[in-house]
Amino acid sequence: MSDVSDPFREARQKDAVLKCPFQGENLPMILRHADVRSAAKDWQTYSSDAPFRVPIPSEETVRKVRQLPLEVDPPEHADYRAVVEPFFQRPKDPAFIAKVDALINRMLDEALSKDSFEVIHDFAIPLQSRALTYLLNVPETEAEIWIGWGVHVFRVAGGGLSNETGLDKYLREKFEQVANNPGDDFFSAMTKATFQGRPLTREEMLGYANIAFAGGRDTIIHTISCALGHLAKHPEALAFLREDPARVVHASEEFFRVFMPLTHIGRVCPEETNVHGVTVPANGRVALCWASANFDEKAFDKPHEIRLDRKPNPHLSFGFGNHLCLGAPHARLILRTLLRLCAERVENITILSAQDRVEHEPAYERTLGYDSLTVKLTPRATN
Repeated sequence: MSDVSDPFREARQKDAVLKCPFQGENLPMILRHADVRSAAKDWQTYSSDAPFRVPIPSEETVRKVRQLPLEVDPPEHADYRAVVEPFFQRPKDPAFIAKVDALINRMLDEALSKDSFEVIHDFAIPLQSRALTYLLNVPETEAEIWIGWGVHVFRVAGGGLSNETGLDKYLREKFEQVANNPGDDFFSAMTKATFQGRPLTREEMLGYANIAFAGGRDTIIHTISCALGHLAKHPEALAFLREDPARVVHASEEFFRVFMPLTHIGRVCPEETNVHGVTVPANGRVALCWASANFDEKAFDKPHEIRLDRKPNPHLSFGFGNHLCLGAPHARLILRTLLRLCAERVENITILSAQDRVEHEPAYERTLGYDSLTVKLTPRATN
């Protein structure tokens, strides 16, 4: 795959929006950095209070609950967010950081001992799943179940959507288990939590759990694989990080900017709205195109260059405004730790085989990672 994919450049520079058919709607995709930021803040015009319709494609057929706090507008959004925010801030705790460090070291031990391994299924998915057990404060053995769900908990082989993934059944069983015997884990916390002075409903608990498992899963998995792929193709990048470990902070932000796997997210216009010359009917959707905004020449100097020391880097890969991603600290910790430990322990990465992951739509085609990536890690010589 090429290091950079920006199929929106011409439309972004010319028209500010790109009309694209999705599920019977001709959605205008908002492309420019400033416009995407503005729309993300304007929840009255571009609402998230639209269960199942915020993701693109929409998910009416694959889940039964509203994802919280994603699919709620202010002012209720802040109260819903406050319920789970303590769990999602745990990656800032030194003990949590140490556990992730130990996990990635352990996984690198295994990877370095092999002649080759497939990054997505043998490394990225297990890493994301095991690190999530730390976030939710459940036994690491639970990750073995989650690993079996693959890259996307709602997707099946071939890229289609399915409600037969086991996630809904798994979550309902977990809440039943902790209802009478709560502990210190995420599921127990939901059974004890309150919203505006009342206990959460079971549907609300499921809505929180749904976003915890589905929200950032493929984002982390594909960013890991793309970062390793880039370091393999550009050994000078690995050497650059090795020279100064502090560089991993800016480098990780650049990888999040460039290798944003979520092309866009939906918003619903409660009233008929003119979106840069395109009329959106009442209750119609628009798309905030994070992937285009992250390459806007007006926001980034030479955006098609991957600069591991880029600063400032106002990318929108974690969203913007009220709905800034809850899982951002967790994702940042995982990628920064992986980059640092690779710089310390890996001499070079060799790609043995790769298959691009390409998003095909009527209005654009975007390479956004790998369907498979097999590599060999060569360890650094020890003194």
